[in-house]
Amino acid sequence: MSSAPVTRHLAYILKQAQHGLRTRMDRELRKLGLSTAQFAVLTTLQELKAASGAELGRRCFVTPQTVTGVIAGLAKAGLVLRSPSARHGRVIEARLSPLGHDVLGRATAIVYAIEEDMLCDLSASDRATLGRLLRLCALRVGVRSPDLDGD
Repeated sequence: MSSAPVTRHLAYILKQAQHGLRTRMDRELRKLGLSTAQFAVLTTLQELKAASGAELGRRCFVTPQTVTGVIAGLAKAGLVLRSPSARHGRVIEARLSPLGHDVLGRATAIVYAIEEDMLCDLSASDRATLGRLLRLCALRVGVRSPDLDGD
């Protein structure tokens, strides 16, 4: 066990970066009336086209209870539409509304600007290496996700 201060441990530094990123995303996305969790759900719906609450919860790293509230808020704002699944009659799926697509486009621009600011001191090679190493770390701590299969 290292005797270095906790602030020197990589796990602490990673959490500090994640917290700073989340705080900044929440602050900037609030200008569009969104939270980071809502942005994650909208982004996932854009990728999947339609998804159940359970699938959204897994992919967005939130509990079923949390994702239910997120989806309800997005539906109330007119950003998502809900309907029974064509494959599983009792499952309700969410999908982006036209307004949801528009708001997501603006939100994505905000998030990409934050990401660029966060990474501005890294070369393209460093960014690729950082991404590869973070995916390896996620796999080692048990994260199983199609998002970790590569670039």
